[in-house]
Amino acid sequence: MKTTRIACLQTLGFESTEEAASHTEKIIREAAAGGAKIICTQELFLTPYFCRVQDPELFDLAEPIPGPSTDRFQVLAKELGVVLILSLFEKRAPGLYHNTAAVLDADGRYLGAYRKMHIPQDPGFEEKFYFTPGDTGFKAWDTAFGKIGVIICWDQWYPESARLTAMAGAEIIFCPTAIGWLPEEKAALGERQLRAWQRVQEGQAVANGCFYAAVNRVGTEGDTEFWGHSFVADYTGTLLAEGGEQETEILYADCDLKAMEDHRRMWPFFRDRRIDAYGDITQRFL
Repeated sequence: MKTTRIACLQTLGFESTEEAASHTEKIIREAAAGGAKIICTQELFLTPYFCRVQDPELFDLAEPIPGPSTDRFQVLAKELGVVLILSLFEKRAPGLYHNTAAVLDADGRYLGAYRKMHIPQDPGFEEKFYFTPGDTGFKAWDTAFGKIGVIICWDQWYPESARLTAMAGAEIIFCPTAIGWLPEEKAALGERQLRAWQRVQEGQAVANGCFYAAVNRVGTEGDTEFWGHSFVADYTGTLLAEGGEQETEILYADCDLKAMEDHRRMWPFFRDRRIDAYGDITQRFL
């Protein structure tokens, strides 16, 4: 049996980058002590969710990747023997920034990065001001504890994101997220928004026969109330773990990769795909 314990770090945003990094180091150590071998942060874990407003000075929060944060957490990954997924604000060049996840293996090696492909633009989520759409493509990495892929937040609504990540070989897809309610919407739409968010990602797990971990933040920043509810679903969409709405917590889930392979043999979605018929998927609209 090949089972990997993963951990999702559902926590608050911090005003200070150092405070956020120190807090995250602490809970990574706690997760490793709890048996986790692959540990994922929430989206943009080193900062508040600064995309609530358009402010050119906030570009100063960005850093190169590899860079100071990957250097710092590579040491920790090697010390603890764990794989880390870090969601960071990347400065690629002056005027060129990305929302990026860095993947560190259990020996401390930097394996590579995924840049968020789908960039939203809504009140309270002014991401097009800050982030250039990603150009890494959808990727998967062989790590010490399984082959993993990463997509980020708004990517989660697009089945192509999870599909291509699974087609790259990902057994577990991680999705660092920062999503919540605006006060004028919560009463009328809040429950439906939350359930839609959960269902679409559970469906990605089913359609791709893989494990799927969504890692959201909690707390209120400005007008946005982040709704937590981080979760891990298995290849049938069954929840293995789910966080609360306001709690700062570590979610653990044991991912049986052999059981996943056995399931795929009986639910062969990849075998039965009609790849000859999907050419129009690259069009904007038919």
